[in-house]
Amino acid sequence: MAVSVSIPIKSIIIFFITSTVSTISTDVDLLLNRIKPSIEGKSNNLLLNSWNTSVPLCQWRGLKWVFSDGSPLTCSEISSPQWSNLTLSEDPSVHLLSLQLPSANLSGTLPPELGEFSTLQSLYLSVNSISGHIPFEIGYSSSLSDIDLGDNLLTGSVPASIWNLCDRLISIRVHGNLLSGPIPQPGLPNATCNNLLYFDFGQNQFSGKFPGFLTDFKAIRELDLSSNSFSGEIPGELGGLNLQKLNLSYNNFTGSLPDFGSSKFGVESFEGNVDLCGPPLKGCKHRSGGLSSGAVAGIVISLMTGVVVFASLLIGYSQGRKKKHLDEEDEEFDDCEEDDNGGEGKLILFQGGEHLTLEDVLNATGQVMEKTSYGTIYKAKLADGGTIALRLLREGSCKDVSVCFPVIKQLGRIRHESLIPLRAFYQGKRGEKLLIYDYLKNKTLHELLHEPQPGKPVLNWARRHKIALAIAKGLAHLHSSIETPVTHGNVRSKNVLVDDFFVARITDFGLYKLMIPAVADEIIASAKTDGYKAPELQKMKNCNSRTDVYAFGILLLEILLGKKPGKTGSRDGFVDLPAVVKVAVLEETTMEVFDLDVLKGIRSPMEDGVVQALKLAMGCCAPVASVRPSMDEVVKQLEEHRPRNRSALYSPAETRSGIDTPF
Repeated sequence: MAVSVSIPIKSIIIFFITSTVSTISTDVDLLLNRIKPSIEGKSNNLLLNSWNTSVPLCQWRGLKWVFSDGSPLTCSEISSPQWSNLTLSEDPSVHLLSLQLPSANLSGTLPPELGEFSTLQSLYLSVNSISGHIPFEIGYSSSLSDIDLGDNLLTGSVPASIWNLCDRLISIRVHGNLLSGPIPQPGLPNATCNNLLYFDFGQNQFSGKFPGFLTDFKAIRELDLSSNSFSGEIPGELGGLNLQKLNLSYNNFTGSLPDFGSSKFGVESFEGNVDLCGPPLKGCKHRSGGLSSGAVAGIVISLMTGVVVFASLLIGYSQGRKKKHLDEEDEEFDDCEEDDNGGEGKLILFQGGEHLTLEDVLNATGQVMEKTSYGTIYKAKLADGGTIALRLLREGSCKDVSVCFPVIKQLGRIRHESLIPLRAFYQGKRGEKLLIYDYLKNKTLHELLHEPQPGKPVLNWARRHKIALAIAKGLAHLHSSIETPVTHGNVRSKNVLVDDFFVARITDFGLYKLMIPAVADEIIASAKTDGYKAPELQKMKNCNSRTDVYAFGILLLEILLGKKPGKTGSRDGFVDLPAVVKVAVLEETTMEVFDLDVLKGIRSPMEDGVVQALKLAMGCCAPVASVRPSMDEVVKQLEEHRPRNRSALYSPAETRSGIDTPF
């Protein structure tokens, strides 16, 4: 069924006027005067700085050019006397073939002029911070076949004009945005989009029924509609497509799954749809017919009689069982101490915290050390002179106590030399919650890397490698070495403590599991601001080991480059560390990106593992989650490429004001 799209007449007139005008303009004019100002946003962009007539056209970042006859423009053309850069940029026979700027720190909007390029085939702008709507003019392109706008901040609906590209469209990806509404149907009936292979609309806010027209696209090989709000049944025709990858997880689909044959897809393709059934999910319950109305009435009467008798027994049983259940809940925590005078709350003790009492905790004097979006950390002085660290979780931020206790129990059992252990947990009578840790005088890794301090130790490569390896081992332990794996969920330099001997220990692991969804998602917002957020991570409920790996990759780049990721107070506003490295690689200035102290005294960056660490960090930051290594693999690579001389590791007194180490 055709769908009519209401477009303002004024907009249509403007579009066709600009299209007409563009026939006397060059693609270069459009790029410089329309595209660049729009997608660059308010900040000066390093990659887009190459878009100017003083730079040879073939060297403009992220662009590929062709002549009218289809031959590619290469830098060999500018060596010919008849081709200066100026004449090339003005020559109407030079056209834009591809615009590819993934992870380029773009923060503007998509301009309508994207639809005016006569030969533009590929538009790749994924993993940026582009906001606003997808312009309907994009559907009026005469050549677009590959579109990737994933992992941005796009809002609104997808314009129905996109199906104007149907006959030549090969892939369309808008994964990980804020797009909403139903997916529009093609305007022409029986559209088949015979060349469309990849359709990725996952992790947005789309709603409505399953877009049934997709079952007519017989060429599709990969389909992703995950983490949206689609509802209703999945059409059986979907099973007839030759799909290689399918993800319909975390929607509101109901009914039975189509037959995909030979268990082609696993549970992960459909999980998160509570009312969906059929292999590989739970079996569907089928009604059996043929019972007479009298038989049905008899069954109902018998059941009602049985229910009355059963209810009477259940009431008496449940009253006696309630107290026993509560007692068992307390016994579940072997080291639990409750206040006997006034019901002040309950203290749950774990290994290493057995010496604490409820009175110790409640009477400790606290000093604020740090505030976060979900709580405040205190340095608390005990009456006996000891010191503990308390994290008071923000009121209203936590889940119900029945949900919290199993999580607390799990976190309290985790022990590893690179993880700061939870020693105790306090639940107050008003619902207040305290997490109790050892107090360590260590500095955070963030402070060591970015905050100037008198007597600050030199962070040479040997010391940074030791820190990075410890962090990697701690995360690997969480991901694979405990009975129930735990995702950290908030990997960043502020959550790593480093002592005087450069021993690093991670804190705050798994805390998001205690939070209500809205508060847990605040951690993601903070991670995005600080540059640690994985592109695919939109809701904290979907965080996993691979999103931790991405954050670790950013952290490793932070260690190597000595630069803060994310928003800064500078004029540029945002530092995209992977983009910084990519630019350096393209400009063959890779060694210049490292912090000076990293290279100090190193004879061979390759032999000492510095270059390998940079490659490893970039691998961890891969936009596609499945390409990233596991933390076990990260540990293995870091161990294989240790610094050759690590003698300086155990000289904490050595500072910038003293004698520099050879490494």
